[in-house]
Amino acid sequence: MNPQLEEGGSGEQEVAILVAEWLDCWGLNTRIIEISPNRFNVIGMLDGEGPTLLLNGHLDTVGVGGMTIPPFDAAIEGGRIWGRGSCDMKAGLAAILATTKRLAEEGPRPNLIVALTADEEHASLGMYALVDSSPLADLAVVTEPTRLAVMPAHKGFLWVRAVFEGRAAHGSRPDLGIDAIRHAALYVSALDDYGNRLISRPAHPLLKHGSVHVGTIRGGSAPSVYPDGCELVLERRTMPGERPDEVLREFERILDELREREGDVRASLEQMLERPGTEVPEESRLVQGLLRAGRKHGISPVVEGMTAWVDAALLNEVGIPAVCYGPGDIAQAHSADEWVEVEQIEKCADVLESFARDLAT
Repeated sequence: MNPQLEEGGSGEQEVAILVAEWLDCWGLNTRIIEISPNRFNVIGMLDGEGPTLLLNGHLDTVGVGGMTIPPFDAAIEGGRIWGRGSCDMKAGLAAILATTKRLAEEGPRPNLIVALTADEEHASLGMYALVDSSPLADLAVVTEPTRLAVMPAHKGFLWVRAVFEGRAAHGSRPDLGIDAIRHAALYVSALDDYGNRLISRPAHPLLKHGSVHVGTIRGGSAPSVYPDGCELVLERRTMPGERPDEVLREFERILDELREREGDVRASLEQMLERPGTEVPEESRLVQGLLRAGRKHGISPVVEGMTAWVDAALLNEVGIPAVCYGPGDIAQAHSADEWVEVEQIEKCADVLESFARDLAT
């Protein structure tokens, strides 16, 4: 479990040692890298022919609070594996490892990098460390749960802190007070029009439209006091190619319009966490190659957009085309009764093996 998300979470060390032993046993040049205290990446490399394929999955899981099944029993019932991380994303890791073992045993195979990373569920420290090391890969598959659909695009996001300043006064003296919560509420109301404008923009063929919502709100000190402060954290889901500075200016324009209507508004906006949207062309050899490999194993060719942000975006940012393709449904990720179908894990490994061998030939 990710220690940033769950008190007592152990981090990735134990699972990193386990998978590194397997990779080393299969003949890969394997390293365990501590990217921050008790947080570990595992990198394995195997020589082959032709392009270099990077297979990636993350080693961490979210916490187990609220789960309705034993989180770590890994029970197999009804053709499903049940437990925390079964879908997100030990199933994807299993597919990568099975594929790697087969490729290591015999050719043909491409040059292979197996990158199993830390902290995807929080700040992507593992993927940032990986891309900072400049891996020499030509293309990549991230085995996040996609129901075995090829997902070459996903949205990004931008968090914005909006701080509204009022003037504290007794609740009986509206002439002296300035209500920071009221001003924040007016700003939130204005975001409805902004959201409608986003929907009116031309739709992305896979991702449709961006969106905006208020994630948190905090303000006020007592019912009988005009609040002198209110803080919002806003999230804007962005489309591939949208720049964070442009999105922040859109928020600023909405605030300027509110200032024109309400002369005593005092507020500021601050960009917080940002992650880019990303996409790989559907006609690329990566997307089409996975679709062809899927057909060999009876899987219908489906291309969809990924609803969640994932580490594939950071690979794309450094010039390594990356798509998501893996077993399980993202709807089961982090759920109270998380599960994944065993058959999908097996089929994913078959497809990845065929895709890799096709690259080499």
